[in-house]
Amino acid sequence: MFATNIKRVLKGGFLNFWRNGVVSLSSILVMVIALFIIGSGILISAFLNATVEDLQKKVDVNVYLLADATEAEAITLQKSIEVLPEVSFVEYVPKEQVLLDFRARHENDQLTLQALDEVGENPFGSILNVKAVSPSQYGSVQDFLEGDYALAYGDKSIIDRTNYNKNRIAIEKLSNILDGARKFGIILTVTLVAVSIIITFNTIRLAIYISREEISVMRLVGARDFYIRGPFVMEGILYGFIAALITVALFYPITIWITNGSQKIYNGINLFQYYVENFNQIFVIIVVSGIALGAISSFLAVRKYLKI
Repeated sequence: MFATNIKRVLKGGFLNFWRNGVVSLSSILVMVIALFIIGSGILISAFLNATVEDLQKKVDVNVYLLADATEAEAITLQKSIEVLPEVSFVEYVPKEQVLLDFRARHENDQLTLQALDEVGENPFGSILNVKAVSPSQYGSVQDFLEGDYALAYGDKSIIDRTNYNKNRIAIEKLSNILDGARKFGIILTVTLVAVSIIITFNTIRLAIYISREEISVMRLVGARDFYIRGPFVMEGILYGFIAALITVALFYPITIWITNGSQKIYNGINLFQYYVENFNQIFVIIVVSGIALGAISSFLAVRKYLKI
């Protein structure tokens, strides 16, 4: 008996779908818009996260060591910084490389290079480029460098200076921007999902409104709620599934177009590549969202006419 009712519900859902061709088409198109909003939220979130990571990679604190500091002392200090939970990694730049970099930067400044040659020996010390897990943690790293724990041997400090205070305002501003970007991404995604749910629900409710008299008649003759509601829920599932397939297909050319346009002004995330690499996840999210939106919206819309 149960299997028979399931078959009747499925058959009723397909019949309603094909019988109300114009209504079904309009419902699918509206759901495509709703699912496109959800998919756009995924891509926008990926874009913001990639931008945040790109900005974080460009922020660091340079620790300039004394010229007479040995390589062993520099490596000891490097290891003591690397164990900090706030630190992502530390790059050691030996004094010889620092000298070469300086010469490369001033290759067109003959006076500077001549003055450097007159010194006779390498006046530069090694450099430690410190990258924190988050820009907001550079303050803690600086406190460590200024404390006794940063001493290489005994009470001898090999640190000449850092550029933290020089970059402090920029780091703090960047930290605020990144926090704001993350919050904006969350708020935008939640808002887009809420809008898509409202759009879908109102559209399917309007589609079911056309069948309100049919529902009333079935109710009067004693049809069970499951048998009345089932075909409409199935119809909503079909709306969602077909709309999801259309939405997934639309994102393919759209991400190509966006990528071709954005690469000229921003060399960060490649949205088309991200879409292709994460296609399975995006496909599942959009399809499940479409089916869930269609089923839940239909379930709630029919509820009104069942007078439960």
